Amino acid sequence: MNAAPTPRSLSAPSFDAAALDDGQLVSLAHGRSRALIAPHVGGSIAAWYDEDDPTGSAQHWLRPATRAALDARDPLGMASFPLMPYCNRIRDGRFRFEGEMIDLPSGSGALRHALHGHAWRRPWRVESQETNAVTLHFVHEAPARGSEGWPFSYEARQHITLDETGLSIRLWARNLGSRSMPFGFGHHPYYPKPPGTRLSARVRAMWEIDAEVLPVTLSAHPAVDALESGLIVDDFDLDNNFSGWRREALIEWPHEGRRLTLRAGTPLDFFVLYSAQGLPWFCAEPVSNTTDWLNLQLDGLAGRLDVGGTALAPGESVEALLSWTPGRI
Repeated sequence: MNAAPTPRSLSAPSFDAAALDDGQLVSLAHGRSRALIAPHVGGSIAAWYDEDDPTGSAQHWLRPATRAALDARDPLGMASFPLMPYCNRIRDGRFRFEGEMIDLPSGSGALRHALHGHAWRRPWRVESQETNAVTLHFVHEAPARGSEGWPFSYEARQHITLDETGLSIRLWARNLGSRSMPFGFGHHPYYPKPPGTRLSARVRAMWEIDAEVLPVTLSAHPAVDALESGLIVDDFDLDNNFSGWRREALIEWPHEGRRLTLRAGTPLDFFVLYSAQGLPWFCAEPVSNTTDWLNLQLDGLAGRLDVGGTALAPGESVEALLSWTPGRI
């Protein structure tokens, strides 16, 4: 659907069991469920799976990281990674906030649009760890005025828990600066996409995009109704944001007899679906802001209800819980 290139890995997912022996990964366990966390790779989840399923092999709920991705410390090759201090793209890496024009480091071509914030590109610190839970901590200090980088200081935590209900993440962030800071957050999970994979969610509208994957208008796209009734993921080629998400999505793998329920708490009120035909995986992402939300507000293209994001006062914090619950069909 989108002609512009995207910085997403196109390689087929395969899990190298040697990753289980990687001393840099934090291993969480509950029953026969395992989660591997990569603090050094942007605070990412490297894998989440059940050992010894009925077929005699590990059953992965998220697309597992490859050995190559772990060696390269490539978050785009992980199972999921955090999005902070904004989700998805900001057009040309520029926006105006409280009268000041902010310029962010960016690349060239399609990559000139700042992407996914920066927390996913930096290591996180293990703050505490238990058998089935870990807390990761991240601090960003604003660079000197006139220097490149996100010009607001903040800290963030991810508390990741594996228990009888599944895998959950409590996201938290606090403004450490002396002025207000725009902020958005979420997570970027990748899921296996065997033939027949189905996705269900209730949303109000979809943001249509331009050739550079940036939103331009809200519409009642056919994917909106298809999601409510159960969208066959391979039937759509999308990289779009949806507003009015009810904060729950159901992923079903009918031929494998299993399903996964994604739930999120406010303010993760927006939903991103990336599904390119021909890839063996797709993304269904809970986020707090739509792509380029700061510029959409400036241009008056949408009400705040449809773009999300927030501004944190000095010392103010925000948090949200998201979870995945496995089940059988």
